[in-house]
Amino acid sequence: MSFWDSLPRPLDPVRSIKLKLSILLGVSWVAGLAVFRYWIGWVPPFTSITAVAVAIAIGQVLAHGMTSPLREMTAAARAMARGDYSRRVRATSRDEVGQLAVAFNSMAAELATADQQRRELIANVSHELRTPITAIQAVLENVMDGVADPDTLKTALANTERLGRLVTELLDLSRIDAGVQPLHRAELPLPDLLDSAVEESRVSAAAAGRDVRLHVTAPDETVYADRERLTQVLVNLLDNAVRHSPAGGRVDVRAYTKARDSVIEVADEGPGIPVEERLRVFERFTRGQRATGGGTGLGLAIAYWVVELHGGSIGVVDSARGCVIRVTLPPAPPAL
Repeated sequence: MSFWDSLPRPLDPVRSIKLKLSILLGVSWVAGLAVFRYWIGWVPPFTSITAVAVAIAIGQVLAHGMTSPLREMTAAARAMARGDYSRRVRATSRDEVGQLAVAFNSMAAELATADQQRRELIANVSHELRTPITAIQAVLENVMDGVADPDTLKTALANTERLGRLVTELLDLSRIDAGVQPLHRAELPLPDLLDSAVEESRVSAAAAGRDVRLHVTAPDETVYADRERLTQVLVNLLDNAVRHSPAGGRVDVRAYTKARDSVIEVADEGPGIPVEERLRVFERFTRGQRATGGGTGLGLAIAYWVVELHGGSIGVVDSARGCVIRVTLPPAPPAL
């Protein structure tokens, strides 16, 4: 604790900062005038009283403008407690109070965004849960009525897997917020990794009734990555491409090396992503204009997070048709 922090604060009981400033100004004037009158022998009593009164009056006027942002922040904070994050504070001064007002407005905007994302999460998850639960409930009712065929059970299995993916995404989201997710990286055969992810996506596409062809082109190379996490990235990208592809369309998975980096591209024949949305699609809960049913808005956000953990990059690149998402991963570090 510093010397200044150890000093007493006699004005703490005063509830108004304007009154504190006036007291400070008045006491300072009285102290100064006392020195002049009783030590130096100057300034008559009437002049002293008048000077103190004028100082206090001017202090009140000036303090009103100084404390206005603080009153606005108090009102805005109370509105936030009621769930209203639209209030902002006018930040015109350049002093500490003005800086506090700017920081307050930034905090209010972040809270508004977080609240909107929370609402979207509830709406998206509720929608995503309702559809498979309804389908599973219908299957169970058929089983109870003695009507059950293999196709019906396949539908139940597909919807159960869909629920499992949703739970996995939500758990990954919590790990992102917690900032804890270890990677177990190793040299992995790139063709085998892609084939595994494509096969998983092909099964999901067939279960969802999506008639989409998946084609893989990959060199006989290795990639330095966490198998489980990179597979998750590829499956998310493939599922996203399959969802936005037209019936009978084709999804291409290409892999190659460039300057020792491993590059993987997933291309679809869908409507594509506008340039202005190419960064936002990797934000959580964002689906974009081409969104169709079946997505929570978390898949690309999780893919972005995993690729960043690997020290790589992911983004939407220009293409003549559809959408192409490129993942770039660095090579393995040199052995010591």
